[in-house]
Amino acid sequence: MAIADQSRRTAELEALLQEANETLDAIRNGEVDAIVVGGEVGQFVYTLENADRPYRVLVEQMKEGAVTLNADCVILYVNRSFSDLVKQASGRLIGSCLYDHVVDPGPIKAMLSGAETATIEVMLIRRDGQHTPANMSIVELQVEAGAPKMFCSIVTDLSEKRAAENVLRQVQKMDAVGQLTGGIAHDFNNLLMAISSSLEMLEKRVSDDPQTQRLLDNARQGAQRGAALTQRMLAFARRQDLKAERVDLTELTRGMMDLLQRTLGPAWSLQIAFSDDLPPVLADANQIEMALLNLAVNARDALPDGGDIIISAELAVIDADQKHGLRPGRYVCLSVIDGGEGMDADTLMRATEPFFTTKGVGKGTGLGLPMVHGLAKQLGGTFVLQSSPDDGTTACLWLPAADETFPESPAPIASDDAPADIRPMRILAVDDDVLIRMNVSSMLEDMGHEVFDAGSGETALELLRQEPGIQLLITDQAMPRMTGTELIQHVADERPALPIILATGYGELPAGAPAHIVKLNKPFSEQELARAIEVALSLTRSGV
Repeated sequence: MAIADQSRRTAELEALLQEANETLDAIRNGEVDAIVVGGEVGQFVYTLENADRPYRVLVEQMKEGAVTLNADCVILYVNRSFSDLVKQASGRLIGSCLYDHVVDPGPIKAMLSGAETATIEVMLIRRDGQHTPANMSIVELQVEAGAPKMFCSIVTDLSEKRAAENVLRQVQKMDAVGQLTGGIAHDFNNLLMAISSSLEMLEKRVSDDPQTQRLLDNARQGAQRGAALTQRMLAFARRQDLKAERVDLTELTRGMMDLLQRTLGPAWSLQIAFSDDLPPVLADANQIEMALLNLAVNARDALPDGGDIIISAELAVIDADQKHGLRPGRYVCLSVIDGGEGMDADTLMRATEPFFTTKGVGKGTGLGLPMVHGLAKQLGGTFVLQSSPDDGTTACLWLPAADETFPESPAPIASDDAPADIRPMRILAVDDDVLIRMNVSSMLEDMGHEVFDAGSGETALELLRQEPGIQLLITDQAMPRMTGTELIQHVADERPALPIILATGYGELPAGAPAHIVKLNKPFSEQELARAIEVALSLTRSGV
């Protein structure tokens, strides 16, 4: 019974719908002037005007542009959205030719003739001369027999889509450049390792002739500048070694004031404006100092005739809206502000690209801002530049505030601390680069150790099995067939108590590296190698 009632009700509704459609058609065709319909709230009169009103309201409220055309592509009607797209009032558009509002009318002509598909991409011309990308579809309307042809076009704004695509392309490009830069820095560090270690060994073997020493000093300074350059490249690629600790930005910045002022010169006034409630941040103090120095120098260069440079810092709380792409939480915004020349939109967009610089030849590497950007991202923050021509620049380094429970970091060993005397040992040096392997072996022998060397992980494992008296392993990371990390995993199974040093041209420890491994950055000196051996032996004795 229920099924029969439902079928009957469906038939009744279909009949009412058919009647309503016929009634509206009769009004539109002029067969009747109006229809009076009775209902629970009284009578309602349907006329031609109010019968089509819902359709007109719908078209006017559409997000897409709607255009009605005749066969000559003359505009007969436009909705509000299309007027907004071309920045012109509908009264100025109606009666004009659609061809005049696009950069290339050819595809539209082809569509109207039926030679092209029903949807194309066009570039609309706005009243101010700017262009707006859009999708356009054109369909022929059904009209009475003998009536002139009419077409309807739906136009969809593609500006947001194109902007998102540009952002995605930029992110992909920067990621690719980051990967390339990190790889170049690694290879460059290997080359610098061979150069710097050779210079160090050579210096011990040549005479004290002043001219010879001067040449050696020049070569060593060149290698050090190269190492500093690779550190910036690794920072941009987010592959540098960071020692995250609680850092008091107020104390750090005030401690740098003399250095910053001497670097900037007397024509530039340096001011500090820090909030009183500033919490410590989770960062690497040395890298923050380098970032501040870079930003201050950039600010100075933007003020060629001198001026004020302000360093400010304030606490900011990011909620769920993820401002600047940051996770919710507490951050400190460290800013360097100048009132200098500023940057136009194109320069601002490219400012953090590696090797992009507006400075003259020899005056900039184009790695200062990319280094700061990479540092901020690696620390879990971000870097934001705000600038416009003649209005100066504000460079904001967003750093995560340190949690109260974050442990204090132990004081690092200073680079000029002399390593303790270590008794001669039997050490295995592993590196697939024969130049580096020879130089590391020479360093170790110069320190009094007996050295075994291997050019691959497989050879190193064989030597460790043949020579159980080997007391320490120093290995490269990036080697073919078996990486340093994979070699260490094999050694941990057979010789778990063996002290190990991992030497790498990358800045960070590779994923999966054991916590007790001592990392030694290339290029390194004999003193740094001796200190790494000391730390490795200490960790082994303590059972870490």
